[in-house]
Amino acid sequence: MKQLRAKSPSTPGQPGELLTSHLLNTLQALLRIRDRTGDIPGTPPGFWTWAALACLLHDAGKLPDGFQRMIGNTNQQPVVWGERHEVLSLGFVGLLLADLPAGQRLWVATAIAGHHRSFTCGLEPTRKLPVFHQYGNDQPEDLAARFTPADQARLTELLEWLHTTARRFSLPAGEESPRAGMDELTSSSHQLLQELMDRWEPALPARDTDGRTAVLLLGAVTMADHLSSAHSPLHTRHPLTADYPTRLAKKLAERGHLLRPQQERAAQVGGHLLLRSWTGSGKTEAVLLWAVTQIADLSQRTRANPRVFYLLPYLASINAMAERLSTELDSPEGIGVAHSKAASYHLARALADGCPDTTATHDDPSDTADAAAKAHSRAEATRNFRELVRVGTPYQLLRGALAGPVHSSILTDSANSVFVLDELHAYDTRRLGMILAMIRLWHELGGHIAVMSATLPTALARLVETTLDHQVQLVEAPDDAPAPVRHRLHTRQAHLTEKTSRDEIRDHLTAGRSVLVVANNVRDAITLYQDLQPLCTQLYGPDSAYLLHSRYRRMDRTAIETGILRRFAAGQPRQPGLLVGTQALEVSLNIDLDVCHTSAADLEALIQRFGRVNRLGTLAPAPVIVHQPAYTTRRDSRPQLWADGVYEAIPTQLGWDILTRHDGQTIDEQIITGWLDEIYQGPWGERWKTNVEQHQHDFHQAFLTFTLPFDDRSHLARRFDEQFDGTEAVLADDRDHYKEALDQGPDKKTGRLHADQYLIPLPAWGTALTQYDKALNVRIIDADYDPQLGLLAIHRESRQTYTPGEVL
Repeated sequence: MKQLRAKSPSTPGQPGELLTSHLLNTLQALLRIRDRTGDIPGTPPGFWTWAALACLLHDAGKLPDGFQRMIGNTNQQPVVWGERHEVLSLGFVGLLLADLPAGQRLWVATAIAGHHRSFTCGLEPTRKLPVFHQYGNDQPEDLAARFTPADQARLTELLEWLHTTARRFSLPAGEESPRAGMDELTSSSHQLLQELMDRWEPALPARDTDGRTAVLLLGAVTMADHLSSAHSPLHTRHPLTADYPTRLAKKLAERGHLLRPQQERAAQVGGHLLLRSWTGSGKTEAVLLWAVTQIADLSQRTRANPRVFYLLPYLASINAMAERLSTELDSPEGIGVAHSKAASYHLARALADGCPDTTATHDDPSDTADAAAKAHSRAEATRNFRELVRVGTPYQLLRGALAGPVHSSILTDSANSVFVLDELHAYDTRRLGMILAMIRLWHELGGHIAVMSATLPTALARLVETTLDHQVQLVEAPDDAPAPVRHRLHTRQAHLTEKTSRDEIRDHLTAGRSVLVVANNVRDAITLYQDLQPLCTQLYGPDSAYLLHSRYRRMDRTAIETGILRRFAAGQPRQPGLLVGTQALEVSLNIDLDVCHTSAADLEALIQRFGRVNRLGTLAPAPVIVHQPAYTTRRDSRPQLWADGVYEAIPTQLGWDILTRHDGQTIDEQIITGWLDEIYQGPWGERWKTNVEQHQHDFHQAFLTFTLPFDDRSHLARRFDEQFDGTEAVLADDRDHYKEALDQGPDKKTGRLHADQYLIPLPAWGTALTQYDKALNVRIIDADYDPQLGLLAIHRESRQTYTPGEVL
């Protein structure tokens, strides 16, 4: 028994992990997951017992000599084995659980057989041969030939250990350990494999919930397997504790404040919440008070330790929120950051925290390598579900819809959880429909959902209510506690880039004001910055003017954002200066300037831009000046028109008509909510609603019915990522630096953290403008680039040219 190993050595010269140790660790990890997740609504009573049995037996099929040789646990030269150990593991199910009802035995077998590979290939060929395709035509003697030789004494000892361990954890095994040889084991494997094929090859009926149960069961087992392999303990102490309301009230009292009425009401809501309250009214604290109530309720009813997911639409705002929650909850290590750039975020944070060696600098390779290694470890732990409070995008949780051994754990982890969706209106109709479909699933899996916004359109609120079976309470700021009047609206017929507009901005700069200028596309932002920056730096110095959009190398964007916050952060003494950008500025930075000039866009986007001016309400109503956009087509939309090539024309025009009617007036979020309702209640709003509902239905039908829960969906994963995150590329001039960075640190993953600083984000269609470098596994662009201006022109054949205004 002590000679059987589950893994290759992780350290040269050291043996790999014992098979029995791995099986025991996986079972114990599953028990911790059960304690955290609780009783999942809609799953059969035996769910967690089946999951525990599957974890105990999942890798027992690593017994054969061929597998042991492959991982270097014999005296022979390692060679690829070529067989699937999980198929042989099925034989242990048949032998050890012979007294279990056949249906329950099949559930255990399902999770074991699916924990590495899909059963069938789905709609497209897959790179990895599915289990049923590899073994579906085998006879018992074929399986026997595949999985032998194997030592009989080791088999007997392994069966005894598995039986003893099952009994020790009160799992349903027979009274005595079975006696069997390899022939009986492979015959048992063959029988269960045939039963699995009969069960899962045909599509299930549309309303059959067994598909969802299968995905959740697989998710529990694969999560336990990953946690066991990573040796990463789950957090058990919740950062959002029951005494948070008392601590918050005390903190407010020390500043001479009380809880606001909407905060008190949110704390009393049991179940789903719609929170609509003006900027600066304490929405974040209100939703945390609500979450405390939900944690207590779910813990009592389901025996869970609920996870809290705080979901935001934009990457940069996620990092800021994670820092805010760390401070608010006094839990710097208890907040996870779950997005595709999480490892880079943790690298930056690790470096910012300093190094025990006080003489080291951030340029010291050993210092950076050590920080990167720790950052990667933390990001991996987050990916493996460690933290109980996580900040991220909805898209990471939507990946659970891809199911299979890679993504099913995401769904299991979301059961009996608490979800906060901030600024839900920021998503286009397709993404919003997908998120609503997933919200419905979270609701059915016991989740509690809060949607919060300063200006939540009634039409969107009703869609959320319908999705959640009208089990939602709306909480708003009371009429006698109106939003502060922070802005005075002005409209201009001149485009933002015209000379009269630029002259007006110069006048504000000359008068000593801090000026925010928001263009709708990168081209206009660069043009404005190049024209206005010389005057600003002449007046106020080289650190007074900044440009920010989404097409920078990560290292450059980090430096720019640091400078912006140093100059314009909310709450610090005001300084004159210039900040030019695109929608990258809308929710990403906690900044506060004196005046805003912006191109017209849809009202939701404009509200976010206005929120960066007089943010704390310390000034008299500050001017927000909206300029008429230019309506053009773009390469993928003829003859449809877009405001400056970015925003849909019709809602932008409807919003512009409303703005011009209120030119010169003071405005607040309550007024703007009424404007939004006017737009959404018209013909365009009806079309918007129809489109959202269609996308919601389509996503549910395609991904969330689980009629073929073990079909391979890996071909959809890359498309899914590009659909939401686009792609990334490295400048041709940076290729050698990128390659050098990959070699930094103790391992490839750490090196990639360093190399990622050279990546520039692109939209999915920008892939056609790149060359794929197979050696470095990265896309390359031949382009003009400036650290201050960002990505300029990309050079490619004429039919695939790029100008900055096209990359949105």
